[in-house]
Amino acid sequence: MPRHYEIDSAWRASIKREPNGRQTVTTEAFVSQLALINFHWSCRQANQWIETYVTVFKDISTQEGENRTFMLFNPNGGR
Repeated sequence: MPRHYEIDSAWRASIKREPNGRQTVTTEAFVSQLALINFHWSCRQANQWIETYVTVFKDISTQEGENRTFMLFNPNGGR
């Protein structure tokens, strides 16, 4: 049975940290992490959660569609 408090852990686990310090997340990576904890969300559901609960990442997607890319733009705090 999925636990809602684990969604935030899945979000943090899906963050990719590059050598130059840039931190990005793709919707696909987030959905994959959610599947590991028994949450089976569509990309649309994941994007809605990100837009609602995550305030320090902005959308930097270069293509249309539900698989979006988000980048950390406020490393000093927030979620």
